[in-house]
Amino acid sequence: MNDPKIYTGFATKAIHIGQEPEATTGAVTVPLFQTSTYAQEEIGKHKGFEYARTHNPTRFAWEKNLAALEGGIAAFAFGSGLAAEDSLMKLLSSGDHVLCAEDMYGGTFRLFDKILTRFGITFSYVNMTDLNSVKSAMQPNTKMIYTESPTNPMMTLTDLAAVAEIAHSHNAMMVVDNTFASPYFQQPLALGADIVIHSATKYLGGHSDLVSGIVTTNHQDIADQLKFIQNAAGAVPGPFECWLLLRSTKTLAVRMKQHEKNALAVARYCENHPKVQKIFYPGLESHPQHELAKRQMKGFGGMISIELGSLENAKNFAKAIRIFTLAESLGGVESLVCHPVSMTHGSIPKEKRDQLGVTDGLVRLSCGIEDIEDLLADIEQALDKV
Repeated sequence: MNDPKIYTGFATKAIHIGQEPEATTGAVTVPLFQTSTYAQEEIGKHKGFEYARTHNPTRFAWEKNLAALEGGIAAFAFGSGLAAEDSLMKLLSSGDHVLCAEDMYGGTFRLFDKILTRFGITFSYVNMTDLNSVKSAMQPNTKMIYTESPTNPMMTLTDLAAVAEIAHSHNAMMVVDNTFASPYFQQPLALGADIVIHSATKYLGGHSDLVSGIVTTNHQDIADQLKFIQNAAGAVPGPFECWLLLRSTKTLAVRMKQHEKNALAVARYCENHPKVQKIFYPGLESHPQHELAKRQMKGFGGMISIELGSLENAKNFAKAIRIFTLAESLGGVESLVCHPVSMTHGSIPKEKRDQLGVTDGLVRLSCGIEDIEDLLADIEQALDKV
């Protein structure tokens, strides 16, 4: 029953790996070890557990589970997605350079540009869809390429295999933020990435009731460093969040299927609506990287961005929407609408936002798993107010 070789399918792995019945009682749910410390038998003798920042069985189970889903050898959980990013950047040293996708989550840009640059790490930003630009932007001290795919909020894809090849030709690490796709729809390690990072708050958690992050790798040397950093810097999640995440991944496969089904229906409706000026969703044939999406992704996810033309139109849409909730975050079972300029991407300079298409009229839709008829009716009546 505990032989991992029998777990071949994604959903089977999600339900069973790291989630084996508890040895003492046979409980089929991993117990919540809500403790800060552990009794030791005598000085220098314990049962493998000393202090909860370093060791927690619930966290270990969650890390084992996610590593299996991403095809990694180890995973390391953190208190938030940004805590995971910050800890990941501690793999670097002063004087190192990171090449980043120009279209990324605003909080990532804020961390890199406003905090980490103070410690001597430099960052530059490039259009990851242009491989020649990526090659040209590499520097002798480039130690890492960092990208999102799809990106937030413009739904731009990186050719992960091609960019990983560029990174490795310069002895640099390739890091992929896989939050939007989830490991169900995309597995960057199999495409050449060295590290995968998630805001586990989003699809992995899936119920808008926790904040967490996680990093996975398939390199033992990187895993050893991340394990040390996780313990030394201490940005770990509590066991309850890990327990919730173990609960959530059991339904990740079925949830992602419904997210995608609903998003594709909403995207096709919006694509043909006269008040939607542009739509960004890789599942549409009109998306410029649709073929790449089909090649490197199993599915297209639940995130859509639409351009409504002005701040007034965006405000009217957000005010009129009823089932979609105006809120930050994404990936929950309930549908959400976000205005990136005022909510998630305000830290990016306006001229850069305008260049990327993150305009005052752009709204981002996180399509939940409600009945599609209700979601389409909600979109229709909201667009009527635009």
